[in-house]
Amino acid sequence: MTNLIVVQARSLIQSGDIVSAEALLTALVETDGDHALVEVLDEMPSKDLLAVIREYDSSKQSLLNLLITPEQFARVVVLDRLYKDMSHEHLRGMFNSVLFREDADANEFIEAIAELEFGYETLADYLSDRAEEVTGDTFAALDTDDITRAEISDHDWKELTWLLRHNHADIYNIVHALLKTKLQDKLISEIAQITEDDDEVVVNADPVAKVTRGDDEDEDSAI
Repeated sequence: MTNLIVVQARSLIQSGDIVSAEALLTALVETDGDHALVEVLDEMPSKDLLAVIREYDSSKQSLLNLLITPEQFARVVVLDRLYKDMSHEHLRGMFNSVLFREDADANEFIEAIAELEFGYETLADYLSDRAEEVTGDTFAALDTDDITRAEISDHDWKELTWLLRHNHADIYNIVHALLKTKLQDKLISEIAQITEDDDEVVVNADPVAKVTRGDDEDEDSAI
């Protein structure tokens, strides 16, 4: 039965019917219990499971998000880079709806992600739009024990950063370095774009100058 559900879910996913695929999977909970869904999620190809979780409205509760294990989730999110989504909006939605669900231990998910190839990069991608705050002075106060998790419990980037800095220092140091590299690359890209724009102005100006000089010479000749 498990294999049949996996095959049916894959067929729906490949046809683009994500809603039906999720409905098929979550229906298992009603008929066979939570353990049946967990078992199926473990057998599903990670890219198929990613397709379902990635497209789900993260503002709503999903049985998949509630039951997915740290190991299953880690295998899924490290593949999100294949979508080449520079905004990482879907990645943040997945993180926030799973790591900060009521019964979850976010630390277990962080550790599972960091153990996989591209795990550090995935954590950095999640924090990428807050790279300046994370690597700057915004979180200087978090180096002390005076700030508690409850005080920054936004179920978002602030809370994850706090967890990394306080509970996973080694992971945080690597992610921090990756974020600094992202900022440097962004700065280099911006400088290159400015230089390119300036070059275009100069190149475009030359023909004008040439035409103008040519017109002046013709006028002198006519005189």
